[in-house]
Amino acid sequence: MFEDFEKFMKVPDEWAPPEKEEYKPGENLQHWLTDEKARDQFVIRAGSDTEVLWNDARHLKPDPVYKRAFWTESYVQWSPLGTYLATLHRQGAAVWGGASSFNRLMRYAHPQVKFIDFSNGENYLVTYSSHEPSNPRDTHRVVLNIFDVRTGKLMRDFKGSADEFAVGGSGGVAGVTWPVFKWGGGKDDKYFARIGKNLISVYETETFALVDKKSLKIDSVMDFTWSPADPILALFVPELGGGNQPARVSLIQIPSKQELRQKNLFSVSDCKMYWQSNGEYLAVKVDRYTKTKKSTYTGFELFRIKERDIPIEVLELENKNDKIIAFAWEPKGHRFAIIHGDSPKPDISFYTMRSGHSAGRVTKLTTLKGKQANALFWSPAGRFIILAGLKGFNGQLEFYNVDELETMATAEHFMATDIEWDPTGRYVATAVTSVHEMENGFNIWSFNGKLLYRILKDHFFQFSWRPRPPTLLSPEKEEEIAKNLKKYSKKYEAEDQDVSTLLSEQERERRRALKEEWENWVQRWNKIHEEERLERQQLRDGEASDEEEEYEAKEVEVEEVINVTEEIVSFEYGQ
Repeated sequence: MFEDFEKFMKVPDEWAPPEKEEYKPGENLQHWLTDEKARDQFVIRAGSDTEVLWNDARHLKPDPVYKRAFWTESYVQWSPLGTYLATLHRQGAAVWGGASSFNRLMRYAHPQVKFIDFSNGENYLVTYSSHEPSNPRDTHRVVLNIFDVRTGKLMRDFKGSADEFAVGGSGGVAGVTWPVFKWGGGKDDKYFARIGKNLISVYETETFALVDKKSLKIDSVMDFTWSPADPILALFVPELGGGNQPARVSLIQIPSKQELRQKNLFSVSDCKMYWQSNGEYLAVKVDRYTKTKKSTYTGFELFRIKERDIPIEVLELENKNDKIIAFAWEPKGHRFAIIHGDSPKPDISFYTMRSGHSAGRVTKLTTLKGKQANALFWSPAGRFIILAGLKGFNGQLEFYNVDELETMATAEHFMATDIEWDPTGRYVATAVTSVHEMENGFNIWSFNGKLLYRILKDHFFQFSWRPRPPTLLSPEKEEEIAKNLKKYSKKYEAEDQDVSTLLSEQERERRRALKEEWENWVQRWNKIHEEERLERQQLRDGEASDEEEEYEAKEVEVEEVINVTEEIVSFEYGQ
């Protein structure tokens, strides 16, 4: 209080205009995209350190950008367009950004935060925490906050018991599936939704209220997912009434809530939905009971979203009893891959939604027999795929070209736990995290399976490439560049040659250093040899010479009888 009195007493009697502060522009958060070498960044966590590095594949090593100890208390996460790096702390979350400094840009207060999730366009951040109840009979208390990323303003919060947020799907922390809220397709961040008991609540971000002020009421809805490109919901409802009411998959347009397409499914055991990255296709994997109800078989319902009336095609494998191990769409493409069959060597089939005869018919391209794989990793640019054998398969890798239907390379990263392509599809990282105690670290490979470099790190927890925003080039411009690629590539080929020359010079320098080290070693031992000359002379009874030429070499043969044996041999005359 006395400090306030003192402050007000110092106010001058005459008014003076305030000093104008010179405008200082903030750091360009996209500056890293202007790297002259067109490199990508990645973040790693090992021990207590978090480090951001350039992938300098030309020099076959990472190039450090920023390193900090105890930067986060659990994990770090890039925003979807790569603008921000988020960290988690006891008091809440924080986002950092910049070209090399990684200054803190904003804090978001949320005590004991456990998970975070960005909206697709990086406009909003969802934070989640779960708190132990005071009464052991009660369920966990869940708190969800939605913040404006740039201003840090709390836009809306959701609080309740874990049971209220644990409807549908498999449970995560305290029975809650993460993320609780799923963001609508596109970068406008107009809609987000969550599933509840017999309903789906869709919110719009203009007021953060329910669309039309009411939820979508759908009896027994089990799961839903947004189209990656459009405000379209795909939802799954299981069979009801003991099979009298069939299961169904529906497509619903938001905000009109109009049903665009519906497909009834019978004898359904389970259902999973997979969107293609452009939202052009939706694959629904349907596990059905056999007539005896003792076993199941799998088929696929393929929706062509962009075509008139959204036609649906049914795909069944040649062997209906094959177990489906993995499914993956080609990003921005029309092909997909399926791992099916029994371990340890299942088959891998590739299909296309466009055949040579008709654009509206799914066609099988090929089947690879007996592969040691249980996971599929498409390149973000399409065309190339890694057929990976993780966990029980000990890190088997096959780099496959789907255009040519041929294997480019096979390799192994023993005990690999994670595989992640860089956003350009040029390089891929395989990592062994601290799930295993040995061989922790990561490998960087070229798209065609060449190992570029390997980094070992004790207590290695996380590897994550920095995402890139979509290209600003039009499809026409991209096509023009592809046609004139040789013209554009001359510049980069020259740069590659310069790097190759530099690496050759570095190799020559390394060899010169090794030779110099050897010569110094020889010189040092010659010096020791000279210092011990007198001692050697005494050992030779006064002979002073160390030169071999002054000695006469004589070869002496010594014969020694080791054993004598007498043997009587019978001999007859005339033989």
